[in-house]
Amino acid sequence: MGDGRRHQVVVLVRAGLIPMELGIVHRLFTTATGADGRPLYTVRTCATAPGVVPTDTDIGIQVPHGPEILREADTVVVPAAVEDYLPQDRGRLDPEIRLALSRVPEGVRLASICTGAFVLAAAGYLDGRRATTHWKSCAELAALYPEADVDPGVLYTDDDGVLTSAGVAAGVDLCLHMIRGDHGAEVANAVARDTVVPPHRDGGQAQYIERPVPHESAPSPTATARAYALGHIGEPLTLDDLARQAGVSVRTLSRRFRQETGATPMRWLARQRLDHARELLERTDTPVDRVATDSGYGTGTAMRQHFREALGVSPSAYRNTFRGAHTSTRGLDR
Repeated sequence: MGDGRRHQVVVLVRAGLIPMELGIVHRLFTTATGADGRPLYTVRTCATAPGVVPTDTDIGIQVPHGPEILREADTVVVPAAVEDYLPQDRGRLDPEIRLALSRVPEGVRLASICTGAFVLAAAGYLDGRRATTHWKSCAELAALYPEADVDPGVLYTDDDGVLTSAGVAAGVDLCLHMIRGDHGAEVANAVARDTVVPPHRDGGQAQYIERPVPHESAPSPTATARAYALGHIGEPLTLDDLARQAGVSVRTLSRRFRQETGATPMRWLARQRLDHARELLERTDTPVDRVATDSGYGTGTAMRQHFREALGVSPSAYRNTFRGAHTSTRGLDR
């Protein structure tokens, strides 16, 4: 926050809460610190009324706040609850939850973990937006809320300030994504290291969906191709190059990539190039043109175009945001 105020994260919980999902939000956001060691976020929990909220276990959670603190939020997170797994009626939303969400100021970032997406959908927040939820519930979400563009193959979505995630553990990916967007890859990576989780998981939830035919026990050709790509990220790799390394046809590689990662090979590679470039811009004073070469973009012009399409900013603006005014401007684009 430019004014020195910590970013306020408020978790809105309901009866039947899954405790792990609440713990994910508190643990990851409160672990994020700035260069001076100060916490970057404050996380608070609220319910429709203060008191003990029952969970899906034999314990209850003492919630100190009512919905009034939603007015102070910069980010609101809605975890899943047991009721989400019951048969859903279109538009069903507890009136008290609807009233609580009405307190959220316009422009506040909204996120759901797992089937918490049903709450956002029922409140209209997913209309016209890309969204996901646990793969077992994606078809139901899409059928009940056709206004939402439900993608069952990804771990999380981020559409204009409204975010959704797949199953419980995908809440980790979602929170790290938000931290990365707020404060850069270096801060998010530090949080990931502290919690002993990968800073960015390959692929989507497509790899976890139950299939009638078991996966082969042999090593995946996509793993070989991905390892080669990461080791040669600065080179102008093609789909043929990756298929050759994997020892399969382009068609087979593309099919396996979609099954195992939820993305095409080249879309996956584009994400790796972007992440590599972001980290170099944050951690080094390497000139932008050199960062472009090292990340496989070839030229600074090409990288600038990719940055504007993916992040909405130029590489130099990104570097200034996450490294501060004292970063060397040597070789930066104008």
